[in-house]
Amino acid sequence: MTSTTLFYIIIAIIIINFIVDKILDALNAKHYNDAIPEELHDVYDETEYKKSQAYKKTNYKFGIFSSLFSIVLTLGFLCLDGFEYVDNIARNYSENPIVIALLFFGIIMIGSDLISTPFSVYKTFVIEEKFGFNKTTVKTFILDKIKGLLMTAILGGGILALIIWFYQQTQEQFWLFAWGMITVFTIFMNLFYARLIVPLFNKQTPLEDGTLREKISEYAQSVGFSLSKIFVIDGSKRSTKANAYFSGFGSEKRITLYDTLINDLEEEEIVAVLAHEVGHYKRKHIIFNLVTSILLTGFMLFILSVFISNPMLSNALGVEIPSFHVGLIAFGMLYSPISEILGLVMNYISRKFEYQADDYAKTTYRAEPLISSLKKLSKNSLSNLTPHPSYVWMHYSHPTLLERVRNLKT
Repeated sequence: MTSTTLFYIIIAIIIINFIVDKILDALNAKHYNDAIPEELHDVYDETEYKKSQAYKKTNYKFGIFSSLFSIVLTLGFLCLDGFEYVDNIARNYSENPIVIALLFFGIIMIGSDLISTPFSVYKTFVIEEKFGFNKTTVKTFILDKIKGLLMTAILGGGILALIIWFYQQTQEQFWLFAWGMITVFTIFMNLFYARLIVPLFNKQTPLEDGTLREKISEYAQSVGFSLSKIFVIDGSKRSTKANAYFSGFGSEKRITLYDTLINDLEEEEIVAVLAHEVGHYKRKHIIFNLVTSILLTGFMLFILSVFISNPMLSNALGVEIPSFHVGLIAFGMLYSPISEILGLVMNYISRKFEYQADDYAKTTYRAEPLISSLKKLSKNSLSNLTPHPSYVWMHYSHPTLLERVRNLKT
């Protein structure tokens, strides 16, 4: 196989992924006007349903335009040897492979962010604003961008630098050291993400004493779940959409409620949502996902170690001087079909886990408040109640609202 053949394979992967995604989007869009299933007739009234249809159609059209722009830009960058141009710029400033790699990815990251920002601005301040979701101010938007870029530069740059250093020291065995380092980092972030990263973007406050905290504590005690850390996050700072999530494990486990969730749901419904989250913990879903993520990372790094030394990877992207960082880009593109397949498997497992967590909540608390909470959350986010089965199979990590309601009622 030649580097030219590899180049065409990369182009084919990008185009095929785009075509498949657009076909699925089109199939899904055809179901926007479907009649609401009988079990969900109380989610929307006629006015709200028309609003949800308009929201879905607006996002669909925006998605076509943004993804078409993205693929044209990507293919143009590849065909015009954009990676060679960026690599040459980076090499003008240093001969150190680590510095070159950091400059290379820094230029690409900043360029990509500059190009994507207008789309983010339109999505946030036009589409989300039009349908009443946006609460983000221009100041918050800009600060989020700056903080995100700095975090990516510090954490991403640090990890990349260490991986390249491992490669320089051990060559083909670098994947073992990189895997170990990423595993430690992953576990650390799972433990302390809510304590270290979330405060950079949101304010977290302990849930104040009152009937809601009493009901949550009473439920937690009834199922033998030690829970002292219950936090409220100011999700309304950016959006009206609501959420709740479980994070950490051991002494660091905590449940975080969006303030929008507290405002939108009754207390019994909030407890039911938390019962679902506790179900994930009790059924060992948190540990399963963590271990699986670590194993899949090791698998990817091993495959990377087999091919990264081959100069064809860099040459396929039009870069004459083979390097780890350019090879990494090419490998990522070639690995994407494997990643897609693994993603399908993980989505399938995730949907099964959601059923299990719902069953746990139904058994240890009650089904009715969980059903009503799911309906309210779907209504408030203008969710699609009739997605195409193929779209669900490919993209959904959760069962549809209809499937969850039917499961909870059995």
